Amino acid sequence: MTTITKPISVKLDHETRTRIEHLATARRRSPHWMVREAIHQFVEREEKREAFRQDGIRAWNEYQDNGQHVTLQEADEWLAALEAGQDTEPPKCHD
Repeated sequence: MTTITKPISVKLDHETRTRIEHLATARRRSPHWMVREAIHQFVEREEKREAFRQDGIRAWNEYQDNGQHVTLQEADEWLAALEAGQDTEPPKCHD
């Protein structure tokens, strides 16, 4: 499978460009590589953050629909048991 790449233009202020160039020199990479890597890491992080946010929205909507939940105390007790090395089932949801 061949990856098709397309150029994109990004305007940077002089200070940021200089900082990138210094980092690139220190790491023996090109400024192009540094910018591409930074964008890649940013996109990965933001996709994970968005997935987490969407999971929260789905959970909230599900709770609004059915009222099923566990209390903070129930969740804390379960997590404490797991932390203590006990293989225990999660608490049951209830209204």
